[in-house]
Amino acid sequence: MMTVKLNKLMLSTAAGLGLFMTSLGNPLAADTPTAMEIVERANQASFYAGDDGRAEARMRIVDSRGREQVRQFTMLRKDGEDGKQSYLVVFSRPSDVRGTVFLVEKNPGADDDRWLYLPGLDLVRRIAPGDKRTSFVGSHVFYEDVSGRHLEDDEHELIETTDDYYVIRSTPRDPGTVEFAHFDNWIDRETFLPMRAEYVDDSGETYRRMQIEEVEEIDGYPTGTRMRMENLKDDEYTLVEFRHSAYDIGIPDSVFTERSLRNPPRQWLQRQ
Repeated sequence: MMTVKLNKLMLSTAAGLGLFMTSLGNPLAADTPTAMEIVERANQASFYAGDDGRAEARMRIVDSRGREQVRQFTMLRKDGEDGKQSYLVVFSRPSDVRGTVFLVEKNPGADDDRWLYLPGLDLVRRIAPGDKRTSFVGSHVFYEDVSGRHLEDDEHELIETTDDYYVIRSTPRDPGTVEFAHFDNWIDRETFLPMRAEYVDDSGETYRRMQIEEVEEIDGYPTGTRMRMENLKDDEYTLVEFRHSAYDIGIPDSVFTERSLRNPPRQWLQRQ
């Protein structure tokens, strides 16, 4: 879930090298997944474990002076058909964000629908597609990181294979819509979880990094339970820790509607 699951967070792909090695008769090449196979499996591992899921998260935001802010929330997810998904994120702490709710309808091949409910103003705000790579409630996590970036938004290539990782370089098909020139993703060869992603700007500088620091197997699914998102230019970061995660708990479709923005579903936000 987040980034992550929020908590299954980031993905990418691979290809040309495997085909090249096959043409040379390398006996190991037949076992090398194609680019799309790696990307799709990473996407599945990060964002689609189980038919639905729930997790509690604690987000610690640290600025360049070492000052901290803390956010706590519960995330619910449910998968639909053809890769569609719904997410509901409900904040509980601190008091200034309590009752803030984020709703996502993920639409592969099209723009996602995102809404944010601000209880202090009793206002539902629709998040424009152009805002998807902006800060999520003041953290270093972006709105797009919560539910994942669409695979078709980037071109992917396998740039390295190590004993532990497939290293994928993803380059945006529409550079004008993002702030990065490309990002590199280290995907665990056993679990297919993206364990590290580094974002590079037009000058060639790595300015942003995502790192999964802890992984646990929950209900049979490898799950990132501790994720760090860093702003390398300003020496700032957000640490997200996931607890009490569970999968396949039977969340109904009715949870993921605009009604839940003002009236969050208490039954499903509580631990099962």
